[in-house]
Amino acid sequence: MNIFYLLHPKNTVEFLYDDDTVEKGYNCLRNSSYTAIPVIDREGVYVGTISEGDFLRAIMDDHLFSPEERSDYIIADFIRKGWNPPIRVTAPMNELLLQVMDQNFLPVVDDRGCFAGIITRRDIIKYFYDEYIKVQEKAGASWS
Repeated sequence: MNIFYLLHPKNTVEFLYDDDTVEKGYNCLRNSSYTAIPVIDREGVYVGTISEGDFLRAIMDDHLFSPEERSDYIIADFIRKGWNPPIRVTAPMNELLLQVMDQNFLPVVDDRGCFAGIITRRDIIKYFYDEYIKVQEKAGASWS
């Protein structure tokens, strides 16, 4: 199966730009139900993912308590390098399963590294559950 069937395209998901202010990113995350959001540059290249913990560290460690102080810094200043690496659109399904164990979603990029969207842990688990049920039905076994 092609992972495109599980993809939530870029135009349907929240993301931030790496040059957005910490204040904008903080408000975006605070007003959503997410705990982490993908970050891209202005050319669309995936840069990383920023989480609630990253904002908490930025606010507490750097004493960015007021909105004005948070507006002086950009998201790129607080992204943890290497955390939540992307997968390529050509990745096989079994690679998704291994990577999603540590994160709620996987950022998906094309061959140029441009952000294409995300695949959620829920969608991956459902795919493998459905495949398991198909195998069980072919074998004549029942789910119990």
